[in-house]
Amino acid sequence: MKLTGKTAIITGGARGIGFATARRFLAEGANVALWDVQAGLFDEALRRLEVGPERVRAYEVDVTSREQVQQTIAKVEADLGAVDIFVNNAGITRDSMFHKMTDDQWDAVLNVNLKGVFICGQEAALRMRERGRGVILNTSSVVGLYGNVGQTNYAATKFGVIGLTKTWAKELGRKGIRVNAVAPGFTLTEMVKTVPAPVLEKMQEKTSLNRLGEPEDIAAAFAFLASDDAAYITGQVLSVDGGMTL
Repeated sequence: MKLTGKTAIITGGARGIGFATARRFLAEGANVALWDVQAGLFDEALRRLEVGPERVRAYEVDVTSREQVQQTIAKVEADLGAVDIFVNNAGITRDSMFHKMTDDQWDAVLNVNLKGVFICGQEAALRMRERGRGVILNTSSVVGLYGNVGQTNYAATKFGVIGLTKTWAKELGRKGIRVNAVAPGFTLTEMVKTVPAPVLEKMQEKTSLNRLGEPEDIAAAFAFLASDDAAYITGQVLSVDGGMTL
């Protein structure tokens, strides 16, 4: 188990990629804090993880609120120990064609997907700097590398996450902190499953492996980057997309 003795926070951790990452981290020996704004998802998530409160706990957090982030990191460290790994995974979509996109749609996505990553990453890094170690992992997207129709706001944030990742890696490396990003392709989360079947089929046809991703595929990438197997990797964006972008 490659994460034994580590404590990880995963935002957007109650379902989808975040939940799969939590389950994988627990299997690798880590203690895990699930952060999510949807507290109603916690009971089911914790039940499915089948691990006691000494190893996994859930916390309702709005990642756009610095006060909530600060207070909840303190709670996690009191409950589970000093945070070694922070996974910035929380994100939303408010899709619309560019010429129809409203200010509210733009602001909502930028606030959660970019400002939230900035706040969480900064607060995590402040604590990791004091200890001289830590790992910050950010969820970007294939859309953040190549764009996508109807997702001006989402693509902008995921491009932005890559910029944050590379900048933080340069600033924090000498403090013993590694920073990397994962760029998932189209992955069968609750969000993607709402897409009409014909569209999903076209997405699948674009992949070299002829299948869409599973949340566990992305979780495996996060587990590798969080582990000491990736001790000499920082500032990178790992595409996990089945060959979609070749």
